[in-house]
Amino acid sequence: MIDLHLHRAQVKPSLRLSEWLNVLRAGVLGMNDGIISTAGIVLGVAGAQQSSFALFIAGISGMLAGAFSMGGGEYVSVSQQRDMQKTAAQRQQQAIAEHYPQELAELTQVYVDKGISATLAQQVAAELMIKDGLGATCREKYNIELGNYFNPLHAAISSFCSFFVGAILPLLTITLVPARWKVQVTFIAVACALLVTGYVSATLGQTNRRKAVWRNLLVGLLTMFVTYAVGHLFTI
Repeated sequence: MIDLHLHRAQVKPSLRLSEWLNVLRAGVLGMNDGIISTAGIVLGVAGAQQSSFALFIAGISGMLAGAFSMGGGEYVSVSQQRDMQKTAAQRQQQAIAEHYPQELAELTQVYVDKGISATLAQQVAAELMIKDGLGATCREKYNIELGNYFNPLHAAISSFCSFFVGAILPLLTITLVPARWKVQVTFIAVACALLVTGYVSATLGQTNRRKAVWRNLLVGLLTMFVTYAVGHLFTI
């Protein structure tokens, strides 16, 4: 006999972990965008040889606009994902009501594909369908834990705050460092920050860290070089 409560206990933490990873993903991306976007703005203005006050106003404006944009974008995106999860659960509930034998057979096949013997898989599927058919089929077919959907507000707040934090670095270096060194120091500071966010992003995504770090660094540096060069075209 399979302990169904143990089975659920093993599934829920991983799904909660996936939600937290989604929040962390939004945070890392938000911080990365905050660093690159704000650095691009202030370096573009610096390229035009504007005053420190003009740099500060441009940086603050870009920081606020970008933070609200990132937060709003994450809220809309995750809300759409949440709606899709709920719609899938509703359709699955209807499928169980109208095609119970087929759903039972599909759930049995899922466990067979995982390496469980046909007899045991059929027993497990039958007991799960009786006690929590909707939850079991949603878990196995769509990786959805009923009542534990992604929270769009969490992702939005994470993205907003992280963008804000990421934007502070280039804003401070471009406005506080002496004029002679502000561009060089900003480039170096932003490059170091991009190395960190690239590494963290690759770690969370379980991808090649070296490739992610170099890609993140090159994209950020290219953005800064281009915006600084464009700013020079409008030198006053």
